[in-house]
Amino acid sequence: MPNAGLPRFRRCKFHAAYPLAQLELADEAMPLRATMQVFNPLIPGDSARSGLPVALVRVVLRNPSRAPVRAAVAAVLPNFVGMDGFALKLDEFRGKLGPTGAQENFNALRTADGLHGVTLASKGVAANHPAWGTLALATTARRGVTHRTAWADFGWSDALLDFWDDFSADGRLEERTAKTDTPTASLAVSVEVPPASERSLEFVIAWHFPNRQSWSVPAGEEPAIVGNHYATQFADAWAAAAHAARHWTALENDTVAFVRSVTESSLPPEVREAALNNLSTLRSQTCFRTADGRFYGWEGCFDRKGSCHGSCTHVWNYEHATALLFPDLARLMREVEFSDHTMDADGLMAFRVALPLKPGSSWKLAAADGQMGCLLKLHREWRLSGDTAWLRSLWPHARRALEFAWLPGGWDADQDGVMEGCQHNTMDVEYFGPNPQMASWYLGALRAAAAMARALGETEFAAKCDDLAARGRAWVDANLFNGDYYEHHIRPPGSWDQVRTGLAAGMGAKDPANPDYQLGAGCLVDQLAGQVNAHFEDLGHVLDPEHEREALRAVLAHNRRAGFEGHFNHMRSYVLGGETALLMASYPRGNRPARPFPYYTEVMTGFEYCVALHLLQEGMLRDALKVVRDIRARYDGRKRNPFDEAECGHHYARALASWGLIPALTGCHWSALTGVMRLAPAKRTVTWPWTVGHAWGTVKLQPTKRLTKVTLTVLGGRLSLNRFELTAAGACAWPRPKTLAAGQALEFQVLIPA
Repeated sequence: MPNAGLPRFRRCKFHAAYPLAQLELADEAMPLRATMQVFNPLIPGDSARSGLPVALVRVVLRNPSRAPVRAAVAAVLPNFVGMDGFALKLDEFRGKLGPTGAQENFNALRTADGLHGVTLASKGVAANHPAWGTLALATTARRGVTHRTAWADFGWSDALLDFWDDFSADGRLEERTAKTDTPTASLAVSVEVPPASERSLEFVIAWHFPNRQSWSVPAGEEPAIVGNHYATQFADAWAAAAHAARHWTALENDTVAFVRSVTESSLPPEVREAALNNLSTLRSQTCFRTADGRFYGWEGCFDRKGSCHGSCTHVWNYEHATALLFPDLARLMREVEFSDHTMDADGLMAFRVALPLKPGSSWKLAAADGQMGCLLKLHREWRLSGDTAWLRSLWPHARRALEFAWLPGGWDADQDGVMEGCQHNTMDVEYFGPNPQMASWYLGALRAAAAMARALGETEFAAKCDDLAARGRAWVDANLFNGDYYEHHIRPPGSWDQVRTGLAAGMGAKDPANPDYQLGAGCLVDQLAGQVNAHFEDLGHVLDPEHEREALRAVLAHNRRAGFEGHFNHMRSYVLGGETALLMASYPRGNRPARPFPYYTEVMTGFEYCVALHLLQEGMLRDALKVVRDIRARYDGRKRNPFDEAECGHHYARALASWGLIPALTGCHWSALTGVMRLAPAKRTVTWPWTVGHAWGTVKLQPTKRLTKVTLTVLGGRLSLNRFELTAAGACAWPRPKTLAAGQALEFQVLIPA
């Protein structure tokens, strides 16, 4: 391992609450104690400041002694411009592959904008190469700064030896020159720490790589450059570093305030951890903004590229973080989905979007759950923004997306509120016949469409949606609920001629008369996934409430397994040994298809969070917390990365469902259409965080026998409130809206109805 031979502190503690990380370093042989504080900004409602291409590092040196101590901190950054990990070269001596691609890279000293540092660039890497760009390593220190633009050009590992001898001698660096394509930049800052005092040194790492390539490349064509939005905001990495350094205090204060709103709340610790840690996915290579500012996401990340392109609708249905933290980005996703870029004239919505955007998607395949889920998400973005004009602009495409289900050979061709057709879905296969998973998405979409149509004056269409939802609910409850859970009735089409073009992706059954990869009589982990989104949209139970709760209890009884030593899994393993998790499906009543849907023996956290959310929404708190604890016990930092819940790739988007734990547990619901905020009542004094997209903060509830004292604090954004409700426990309304800006609080009382 590179640099493994460097001396180390004997004791190290790592503290983290994403995106804040702190390392406490101590050693009896050292006269100082050091703390490294690292973050990059994450501020709800502010995608610009949360998208800065920087890492901010502070090193705090504490001197507990009675004598002053001279100390120095060094920062080192190799110039890897041009090295994207795809071009590899075999190191014959070590027997391993290493990245290559750097050419005539160079580093240069720069002192400007209140910073001292080194810029890292290249003369030889082509300006249109995806790994072409600049880096910056800088410090805000005004004195005691020395540097190297390169390490010595010595053989063996003597370049490191030379660096260590130079730095350890006096805490300063002397310049070196080297003939290499990958020069290493270094900074050192010397400081004297007085007795019983501390000193802080700050460093900024910034990057600027403008040439992001498209994720979908037609055969015979060169990859198109779609760019990175952050690269349009700054001329180069130095400009990004200077901007971040100039605004460091505000960026840090707002980020820390957001983190504290969660970590210092009354939420259970497993909820706080799951909600915050998975936000890392929004900052990973899973997610990006193209040069035009639009927001996209892979499903996850493989080691060298993204996993499964296209902002996959049926995967991104499950996440609840983007809309509640960065609503502008969520709306950008809806604007792409409900457009000619992804939809055809009949209403087929491609469940993967091709880049660069152009009318007429090259991915002419629809997913039943993905398309219906997008209608629920459109309702969400409308509710959170209150922007009916925006909804109206997308409505023609949205209506067509729902009507697509009713076309001949489609999902619900007989228009009875039940999907019987060929249904490609998030299990990456097609289900044939009525099943609860698609039913819950479809019934939720019908209710959402009815609400949106009614708001736009299309009462006849709204009535049709309501009628289909009512008939579909009655049929599903009467026919698919087996007394324990909802199951799938397989109805083979017999011939592909009976299936509308664009509904089969080619990953599932080959024989339409006897299809493989069906759920059948299985108890599916997320059989009611659409209900979760429908509850968040205040659309009510799409199926019989008691049946739904019975189905949840069945999932816990049949799918929750403690100990996987004896479990057979022919697919991917995300749970091992004595761990506890929810299986994707079980067959407690037998009748398992010979070849069920591929993932039925697996475990995936995004689906588990979906169950936990629904349990919370149904008031089953203890069971929900068990599910979350099971997940976090597996991703505890010892067995697995606590910031990377994998599925098909690292930092998988579905696991962002975990942010929904907060509104599901607190009952937080906001409608900008009415100016009403609603929360669940509390039995004891609690402080909860809330995020509603354009604003965020905390709420303190202090219940007594007759009333609840409420302190609503806005920490960011702006909130205009007409009414505050506690579910079934009273409300407080004002004759004129109460408008709160960041830093303002409103105290009031909610009387408990007699």
